Amino acid sequence: MPLTEPYDDHLPPEDRSAAARDDGGEVPESVPEPEPVLPEPVRQRIVTLTAAVLPGLPADEVPVPLRRVAKFAPNRRARLGAPAIAAQLTADPLFRQRVTARVLADAGDLGAAVVEGTAPAAADPVEVAALAYLARPRGWRELIDASGAAVRAEADSAVVAELVREAEQRATRAEHDRAVARVEAEKLRDELARVREELGQLREEARQLARTLRETQAAERRANELLATERGRAARAAADADAELRRARARLAEAEAAAGVARASAKEARSVDDARLWLLLETIGQAAVGLRRELALDPVDKLPADFVAEATADQPAAVAGAAARARDTDDPARLDQLLALPRAHLVVDGYNVTKRGFGEMSLEQQRKRLISGLGGIAAQTGDEVTVVFDGAERIPGLPPAPRGVRVLFSRKGETADELIRRLVRAEPPGRPVVVISSDREVADGVRRHGAYPLGADSLLRRLARS
Repeated sequence: MPLTEPYDDHLPPEDRSAAARDDGGEVPESVPEPEPVLPEPVRQRIVTLTAAVLPGLPADEVPVPLRRVAKFAPNRRARLGAPAIAAQLTADPLFRQRVTARVLADAGDLGAAVVEGTAPAAADPVEVAALAYLARPRGWRELIDASGAAVRAEADSAVVAELVREAEQRATRAEHDRAVARVEAEKLRDELARVREELGQLREEARQLARTLRETQAAERRANELLATERGRAARAAADADAELRRARARLAEAEAAAGVARASAKEARSVDDARLWLLLETIGQAAVGLRRELALDPVDKLPADFVAEATADQPAAVAGAAARARDTDDPARLDQLLALPRAHLVVDGYNVTKRGFGEMSLEQQRKRLISGLGGIAAQTGDEVTVVFDGAERIPGLPPAPRGVRVLFSRKGETADELIRRLVRAEPPGRPVVVISSDREVADGVRRHGAYPLGADSLLRRLARS
């Protein structure tokens, strides 16, 4: 065949026999030599070279077992078809001859040198062994053995290099570990110095605490001694106090006896004083009746606060800010005393009381609750009662006030505090006017005009009691 003519003389006896059979010649009888044991890199290179030229062979020259492998992608052909390619190269010398022709053509000068039975010194031993296996020139087994030795030597060199590299890495790690150990040792020495310093400080603190403890114990002993002394003095003082108490009780009995005598004398004197006082009041009453008759004063149907209320009702009310809080007195008993005075007038700062007593309610509910409570006070005492609220306009739908209670809203441009002061100024001198407000400015203002200011809590307690 044309592919075997260039190197037919160099083929080994078994390949020449195959070529002779293919040409129809006689095959000389010879015993084939066994296949050499190939190093793994050489075997892989032979499979790679065969897989590379496999698609370039005519279809009829590709053995049946490799026709499917020839259709694989290049990267899969050598990997998946390696067993089939190696088996076919060993079993089919003619197929190997056809592959060798193409591989040697691609190898160029290196292939020609291998066919001649020589190999350049700088050539890759694996490549030389692969070409020698395929071409099988004279001395090809020696080339494969030399390649195996070179591969093994190279593997040994790689192992030695790896061992050297590992040794260098271990040496580097050891040096690094020594450096880290030196740094840690420095840190430990610094830490030891710091701990020793802290230990010295703790020892000094312990000595100071021990000294302080001794001083405290000494002070405690002195305090116990003083306590015992003071207990003795207290016992003596208690005995003296008991004696003094007995003497005081004796003097009290004597004083009670003397007071009984004095009360009897005072009762007789009070009877005389009551007679004189009754006569004086009778004289004043008759004089007042005569004076009213002489001045021709008719009974009035309007009180001073009514005139202030009419003036306030002329204009709609305006919203004003809440007045500052203040307290005068919150004793409900004081309020009862003032309301017991004849013809007393009770003036209430409405929102000042409701927001302090029941501010969680709505303004409408606050007004209704306060006005209802003031109606009860007016019914009980018969006094004149006026409650004043801040307001922008009169509240629509406000229920009618109870009997004896007057409800006023400050007009536009005026606050409830100013309206309260006008009500107080309108009263005649001498009439008892009681103003309920916790606003200190209101209390100070009405006090200057002769009114009695009381805190909102006094009215709230009075309403709670009712």
